[in-house]
Amino acid sequence: YAGAGSSGLMALADCLELPGTFGIDPARVPMMFAGGADALLRMEGGVEDDPDRALADLDRAGLGQGDMVLVLSASGMTPYALAVAQGARARGVVVAGIANVPGAALLEMADLPVLLDSGPELVAGSTRMGAATAQKAALNMISVLVGIGLGHVHRGRMVNLIADNAKLVARATGIVAEIAGVGPDAAAHALDRTGGAVKPAILVARGMTPDQARARLDRDGGLLGPAIDG
Repeated sequence: YAGAGSSGLMALADCLELPGTFGIDPARVPMMFAGGADALLRMEGGVEDDPDRALADLDRAGLGQGDMVLVLSASGMTPYALAVAQGARARGVVVAGIANVPGAALLEMADLPVLLDSGPELVAGSTRMGAATAQKAALNMISVLVGIGLGHVHRGRMVNLIADNAKLVARATGIVAEIAGVGPDAAAHALDRTGGAVKPAILVARGMTPDQARARLDRDGGLLGPAIDG
């Protein structure tokens, strides 16, 4: 993900949800936000005009051939976003460009252009309103479809979530119980045996050992459906 200002915040919000929701390693989804952490509590407009900063962030992200970057800019003209897109393409990275203005430079530059024609803002120039809302909705769809494609969703449930608080532990227990067809105590016991990993816990609750469950998932590319069906 890459962006500046409101567009960058929308990208960041989506990026930060992926590890918890889908169990995706944060190292696989680096975030390039103009200004970095220092710009989160006090937005600095000037950082979005610095292409050198963008290229430095791109270097730190370590992207290369086989990777993709989602670059967001409401206007499609933000120097930071354009520099990331240009630098990424030079490295063999596939660029998906998301902008809200037809014919924007970012869309022309992107391998996969996405136009969100959200129209004029109620308060002219305040892209945190309509443009950013459209961007977040689009990112939600993209990331959920990616999670489904990777096998991290089964029957509408997050089967690769990271249960790192009481609410999520309860959710994981409920998911195991529902899909495996067992009670909450059996589901909790299965989760204990798999170290909290939901997918293998479902198979354990259905009668496998943890080692058998992991081997079955490895055989089926991490997809729970085929693993359940045998």
